[in-house]
Amino acid sequence: MLRRWMIFNVVGWLGIPVQPIALWVLTGWLGLNYLLGTALAVESAILHNFVWHERWTWSDRTGKDKPGVWLRLLRFHFANGGISLAGNLILMRVFVGTCAMNPTVGNALAIVICSLANFLASDRFVFSGYGHLRVP
Repeated sequence: MLRRWMIFNVVGWLGIPVQPIALWVLTGWLGLNYLLGTALAVESAILHNFVWHERWTWSDRTGKDKPGVWLRLLRFHFANGGISLAGNLILMRVFVGTCAMNPTVGNALAIVICSLANFLASDRFVFSGYGHLRVP
């Protein structure tokens, strides 16, 4: 579990630049509203992280189950995507909308806060091999 947690964090660190760079492009270059930009930036990081988790973090659980990739992607979006999207939007609304924090700084804080919940959801639901929560 500790090894998997460490790999999960490496993947997360690899995905961290994806989200703020996408946010910067979407809000800075394309002029999108910061909330819409956040939603799309989070989605780009979700897809990035799923690919790495599928191929590295939980490869021992997914390697021989190629047809199940679409179900895992759906569960990943439901679990991690839901946690990341809702968590990031709510926290960005608080950090940026209420506290007038810089969007990039607020985004970094939101990522950290959502990380633990995402690991547990991935381990127990997405990559568990079952369509329900796995009991340890």
